[in-house]
Amino acid sequence: MSPNNWLHRTIRHRIAAALAAAILLACAVLAMLFWAKGNLLPHNYAYLAYHSKETGITLHALTVQPEQIELRSADRPLRDYRIYGMNGGFFYQDSVLSIAVNGDVPVKGQPGGYGTGWFNAKYARGTLVWDTAAEQFSVQVVSSADELEVADRNRYFAQGGISMNLGDEDGWEAAMELEHLPYPDEKRLRSGLVYDDSGLLWLIVTPDRCTAKEFRAAITEGVAPDRAKEGIFLDGDGSSQLNSAEISLYGDARELRQIIAIH
Repeated sequence: MSPNNWLHRTIRHRIAAALAAAILLACAVLAMLFWAKGNLLPHNYAYLAYHSKETGITLHALTVQPEQIELRSADRPLRDYRIYGMNGGFFYQDSVLSIAVNGDVPVKGQPGGYGTGWFNAKYARGTLVWDTAAEQFSVQVVSSADELEVADRNRYFAQGGISMNLGDEDGWEAAMELEHLPYPDEKRLRSGLVYDDSGLLWLIVTPDRCTAKEFRAAITEGVAPDRAKEGIFLDGDGSSQLNSAEISLYGDARELRQIIAIH
């Protein structure tokens, strides 16, 4: 073989090898992109962090259209689920003790069953309702899901908690006492749901220990300050958990029995 033929063949082999490597790399990149796309979580929300000058605590909030919300049962900490969202209402052992229904279907069992999400256990309590047919929010103080007033019993969701009464500075504490918010005066992690008059739902958690009054004051100050709003306290302390692309707050990583998912 002449030196020129050998050189030409070597160059062709190297070019072919380089092209093959480039094709393999492109295939690997495309595979990674398809894998990433398949593993992305729905990002149908906006994230906000607000540091309250009045109370010194920081709120972390996800704002979302109500149509993107689904209430679900749980048996693990929030961090173990591939969702963006937050903790739900109160629970004890395996029982869901706050109303948590999608339509007239409780998150954990049959309508009318104890611990399923059909009842606010023991007391009538503030329950945040999105009425899909009427396209409106409300907070209704009820003991069970069948007491809720909605336009279509198949098209709503309702999450139980304790009324914040954000429009009643004189009477909110008395109402909170009637609904029996646990440990309102202790410094604990807090969580809540708030809606505003633009139709947005706010999923809110603070990783700072505070009283119920301080948490509510920070919400009044920093959440939709120029708009009318109303909301409920959710379960608190180590159950105060929130997950988003921007931040993860896992309380004490305790197992939850109900979560609020963005889909």
